[in-house]
Amino acid sequence: MFAVDLHAHTRFFHGHRALGDRFDPYGFRLLTRVIDARGLDGVATTNHDYYTRFSSARATAIPGIEISTTRGHVLVIGPDPPTETVPGEYTPAEVVELAHDRDCAAIVAHPYRDSTIKELEELPFDAIEINGKHPRTERLVQRLAERHDLPLVGGSDAHYPFEAGRAYTRIDAAELTPESVVEAIRDGRVEPRVATGRFDRGLRRLYREIHSRKHPDGLLAEASPGIGEAPDATDS
Repeated sequence: MFAVDLHAHTRFFHGHRALGDRFDPYGFRLLTRVIDARGLDGVATTNHDYYTRFSSARATAIPGIEISTTRGHVLVIGPDPPTETVPGEYTPAEVVELAHDRDCAAIVAHPYRDSTIKELEELPFDAIEINGKHPRTERLVQRLAERHDLPLVGGSDAHYPFEAGRAYTRIDAAELTPESVVEAIRDGRVEPRVATGRFDRGLRRLYREIHSRKHPDGLLAEASPGIGEAPDATDS
């Protein structure tokens, strides 16, 4: 049994691609230090619309990418994720096909934040994520997964290294490799976990306060691929 954060980033900023590419190796080292300190076995690096190969002696690095589809974000995790994608170029179904062609798993990321994927009649994905930034939607995500008969995974969605591990996935496998992670997800041999320590609870309260000040109406200020309404307060 292995504990893996299936959704993490190696930089905390977007744009300035050349600067970001130089920062990524440093960001990855910090990320794996936190993963190791948390007692986790591995982390999937899922940067927005690009993939860079990393390796570490501290934790197993699982290849991945977070693709911005026409209706929200999808995690593609496995041995051969695409190197780069154009935001908004693919539909969710096209990303699933792309992932499966590359022997990867396709996972719905944070379905109740910046996403309308959940509104599709069919979800041909391999799993649905409980996101570490928004664990208050956990019951909603569970009901969505039950409705579509899909397994649940957990990922921190860390952009800053100290956020890593606040949600992760228990993976039932004999060894920790990209291939074994994909197989376990597809077989449903996975179980999400949300960290509930004092630090994690304080961090979530801080972020709720920050987001309430930025978007007091619960909606995002600007439209972009995959934008949708936040879950109703009565359901969270």
